[in-house]
Amino acid sequence: MRVIIKDNYDEVSQEAFKFMKEVVSNKKDAVLGLATGSTPIGLYQNMIKDHKENGTSYKNVKTVNLDEYVGLDKTSDQSYVYFMHHNLFDSLDINEDNVNLPKGKVTDMQAECDRYNKVLAELRQDIQILGIGANGHIGFNEPGTSFDSVTHTVELKQKTREDNARFFASLDEVPTHAITMGISNILNAKQILIIATGENKADAVYAMVEKEPSVECPASALQKHDNVIVILDKGAAKNLKKSY
Repeated sequence: MRVIIKDNYDEVSQEAFKFMKEVVSNKKDAVLGLATGSTPIGLYQNMIKDHKENGTSYKNVKTVNLDEYVGLDKTSDQSYVYFMHHNLFDSLDINEDNVNLPKGKVTDMQAECDRYNKVLAELRQDIQILGIGANGHIGFNEPGTSFDSVTHTVELKQKTREDNARFFASLDEVPTHAITMGISNILNAKQILIIATGENKADAVYAMVEKEPSVECPASALQKHDNVIVILDKGAAKNLKKSY
């Protein structure tokens, strides 16, 4: 793992953008693995700014997203398909046919998992963006998830639902299940870029970077990958014992 520590969220986002820009500039039809939540918004804002000011094109880029809430689709402003369009896709020249997300509102979730695994087998991520949950989850792979897992549905831990409740009117509205890339799908990416900010992520970051890999911290599986960039602010890095 390469660990980069910056002073604040804006600097973290700018640093993350440098890696994204390099991938998009060097490969016009790159496959971008994308994430939702508050963590990558700064990165996405930098991508939009660069596109508008410098003309960086995403016309031939393909995307795959990590996850989606079960029961929500694009008609819900809390769905991840809505999030991605609102926070990124609608401001780029990306081809809608090249956008791929797992579907949260289908009659057969296992069939949807199988479909998305086939998509991921065909579209290996040139770069995969990740955040990390306070309990160490990546995507919606909660503690206890096998490192060999592929796309699956998961019952969300109470802590995860509470962390995400700020995006909903109440905790009761937060879905109880999600569909997510498995850890092996994530590890298949050529490069992984994980972003974490805030002291509330410090314990998870320490377990990810410096403790022995364990299913109790799903993000620690990233130690098994040979091209992982970890970008932190000082709060998220505060428990690290080594110097970086």
